Amino acid sequence: MEKSVDFELNEYMREIFEMQEVDAKTYSPLTLAYIGDCVYDLIIKSIVVSKGNKQVKKLHQETSSYVQASSQSLMMRAMQDALTEEEHAVYKRGRNAKSVSPAKNQSITDYRRATGFEALLGYLYLKKEYRRLVDLVKIGLDSLENVEEGREEK
Repeated sequence: MEKSVDFELNEYMREIFEMQEVDAKTYSPLTLAYIGDCVYDLIIKSIVVSKGNKQVKKLHQETSSYVQASSQSLMMRAMQDALTEEEHAVYKRGRNAKSVSPAKNQSITDYRRATGFEALLGYLYLKKEYRRLVDLVKIGLDSLENVEEGREEK
């Protein structure tokens, strides 16, 4: 079986930077959320940039609506039924983690659900389950589109 490009990149990074192999199960939920936030941000920015070259301000505006806690919270709600038991446990650990920083302009419920969402993505990333990670994000993004379509119909 041919190695995928994402696997090759990860292996190359580990080799060049002499990074240790990690066990995602040993990381705190907030550490998982820390890396998950970055992974999700990269996915969203990649999608936005793929739609064409624009001013950075416009790219940022388009990205912002997807990366805020309320959007991540909605996405997580849509993804719940698709999660395995293990994934759901990771999400709950992230959701229930006590963060040092308070939610900015977001409800505490949305903020916690978003933290669980990011922890799940971080967990899948560290486990190198890239396809699963992307499939779950796709479910979430599709649910956001359905919410937007519902608002436009009213």
